[in-house]
Amino acid sequence: MRKHYTPTLKAKVVLELLKDEKPVTRIASEQGIHPTQLRGWKKQAVDGLPELFAESTEAARAAAAQERKQEELYAEIGRLTTQVAWLKKIWPRTSRALSGSPWSIGRTGNYP
Repeated sequence: MRKHYTPTLKAKVVLELLKDEKPVTRIASEQGIHPTQLRGWKKQAVDGLPELFAESTEAARAAAAQERKQEELYAEIGRLTTQVAWLKKIWPRTSRALSGSPWSIGRTGNYP
């Protein structure tokens, strides 16, 4: 049966390996983990470090793009709110003007 180690334990052991205060074999015997496994974790951590920092800049770019999109949407909401307010203001005048028109919806009178 395979042993499964938590990410927290792996991180703790890899940090201890990176300190280079004890040899890998000693840490392996203290933790009860094979030295080859520890070397694999260390390699995985060291190989993953550049990606860790690359993701933070990519995340910052994504956050900035999200913020720009949000500002554009708020500007559009402002324009639409202004248009709705203007339409509400002129609607009574427009509806009165249309009521006398032959094309008004509620026409009355004789039809040819």
